[in-house]
Amino acid sequence: MPQDEFYSRSREILRSIETVIDGKRSAIEMALTVMLAEGHLLIEDVPGVGKTMLARTLARTMDCSVNRIQFTPDLLPADITGVSVYNQADHEFEFKPGPVFANIVIGDEINRASPKTQSALLESMEEGQVTVDGRSYRLGTPFIVIATQNPIEMEGTYPLPEAQRDRFMARISMGYPDAAAELAMLRQRATSSPLDAVKPVVTTAQLVAMIATARNVFASRAVEQYAVAIAQATREDRDLRLGASPRATLQLVRAAKARAALDGREFVLPDDIDALAVPVFGHRLIAERHSSASGLTGGSLADIISAVVASVPVPISAAGPA
Repeated sequence: MPQDEFYSRSREILRSIETVIDGKRSAIEMALTVMLAEGHLLIEDVPGVGKTMLARTLARTMDCSVNRIQFTPDLLPADITGVSVYNQADHEFEFKPGPVFANIVIGDEINRASPKTQSALLESMEEGQVTVDGRSYRLGTPFIVIATQNPIEMEGTYPLPEAQRDRFMARISMGYPDAAAELAMLRQRATSSPLDAVKPVVTTAQLVAMIATARNVFASRAVEQYAVAIAQATREDRDLRLGASPRATLQLVRAAKARAALDGREFVLPDDIDALAVPVFGHRLIAERHSSASGLTGGSLADIISAVVASVPVPISAAGPA
């Protein structure tokens, strides 16, 4: 897809989402960045601030298959992946696909399900397939999970295991709207929901083309070395018990390419890496017990990551392609 068409269609998506989500431009842009990088997004915040609404609105702007899963304590893995049912007419088992078989899967309150059920998404998020009764079934392309969760201090939640958190490309928070945005929301939704008016602005084929365009954005060797240096620094930081994984480094660069494309550039800058380090690394890291961030609060971990990024020298020769 030409860069000017990519930019035009991405602006249409952003404008469409902003008709529903007021005053959260940075969260919307981050969500779209993750989608165009073909990553999975985790939205974490307190109840009632629009986590699910953002996920549903983003999905509705795409003309592709969308399924929503409400995670509850009694949800079973088969309720997500599907199950083999015996067909008496054919005298054989027939696989009935679960809701994970969609281009966009919205997992609402993912940490209210048990760890066993949460793990049903591990294979699909990493390998794009589901294995049931010894047989593997490929998922569609693209395949993107947008999950919401309440903070781990909330009653009735199960913290996501490290392996599953690492599958998500980025974690974002919505935060409370300012007074003006909240007042506008009261007026706009007095009689109807603005989500009802949202229509698809890109087809599945166009979304695939946009993902390919973002993937082909140029990242110089200096920028790649910068991303690796930041990841290495998190593994050596005395305040962190668990640093960024190699998967995190790969996803940081992929997200930086998507961010550059959304900004109208054909190359990645160190600023893209800096801006994405906290949302891409924050949910993956574990602080040491002696650290002030040992409670896993997003703000404290963000401070540690920001300090790590500031300690890594910015490459001078990180311009675009020659």
